[in-house]
Amino acid sequence: MDSQILVALGLSLVGGLSTSIGALFVVLNRAPNLKSLGLLQGFAAGLMLSISFLDLAHNAMNSIGFLKGNIWFYAGVISFAIIVNFIPEPSLVPVSDVDEKRKDDDGSGKDPMKKHRRQVLFSGIITAVGISLHNFPEGMAVFLGSVKGLRVGINLALAIALHNIPEGVAVALPVYFATQSKWQAFKLATLSGFAEPLGVIIVAYLFPSSLSPEILEGLLGSVGGVMAFLTLHEMLPLAFDYAGQKQAVKAVFFGMAFMSASLYFLEISLPKEMSL
Repeated sequence: MDSQILVALGLSLVGGLSTSIGALFVVLNRAPNLKSLGLLQGFAAGLMLSISFLDLAHNAMNSIGFLKGNIWFYAGVISFAIIVNFIPEPSLVPVSDVDEKRKDDDGSGKDPMKKHRRQVLFSGIITAVGISLHNFPEGMAVFLGSVKGLRVGINLALAIALHNIPEGVAVALPVYFATQSKWQAFKLATLSGFAEPLGVIIVAYLFPSSLSPEILEGLLGSVGGVMAFLTLHEMLPLAFDYAGQKQAVKAVFFGMAFMSASLYFLEISLPKEMSL
């Protein structure tokens, strides 16, 4: 169990600290390339959908039966849908703020952000809180996946890591505009990612050291429901907004194909005791 916790912590740190990569998009560039971020979000959505339906839900139904697998899956969907109602909705990038900042940099007017710095900073903090709350169950998902097998944990961590890069932008951009401090923007975005390993630590000590195979498969089916809801509720709309529908759909299917290939190659390359 201790080794599983360490593996899950390592994988969740990779996913959580990807918010730092998103922050670097902000602090190292005048403005992030929104189309690139949208394509990245679409690619991550494809990874998540593939994991949710072709791996987690599929395995749960095969292991514990079609009916029970579906019940666990939709329990995850409903549970996360309820949680989302109490979480502030983060927007990827406040485009109007980017445009205003560009105008100011071009010298075409007075600094319009001075009137709104407090509001913008507050929006950045709220976004950081919301993303932290989203990252917490993602850390739980990585832990449960790692308990099932290294392949599941790696795939979940990869998809979540790519998903967290735009989330880092969502935190860092308003904070940077409000404070003009690259360090503050980077720090807050990075801290929002630490909720993921925290989720690993808490769930690791809430669950018994050995879960029955049926309960574990059911929980992983619920994780599939959570990931599917997160993808359809947040990731796809953002990908459509910033990359355009046609390009985003292409990125989604490319992500699904990439994950299908990774599922296959990880399956044949990992030792049997570490894979499904």
